[in-house]
Amino acid sequence: MLHHILGQAKKHPSLILLFVFIGAGGGGAALYFLRLALFNPDVYWDKKNNPEPWNKLGPNDQHKFYSVNVDYSEVKKECPDY
Repeated sequence: MLHHILGQAKKHPSLILLFVFIGAGGGGAALYFLRLALFNPDVYWDKKNNPEPWNKLGPNDQHKFYSVNVDYSEVKKECPDY
């Protein structure tokens, strides 16, 4: 299969960039899946030693990919209809 892809790339050099972007997208998706599988507190692999790992999370542990701390008390002061 790799021989066929290289043959197509030699015949049509404009396909090389397409192969690079598809490979980079697939690699990025695989790395993101690995990150979720290894570092997400919702995913656990060892049910015998740690059956409920979410109980060990502290209040300051980040468990989201991107978290923003918003003070909603300021929003209530600015919006009289709220």
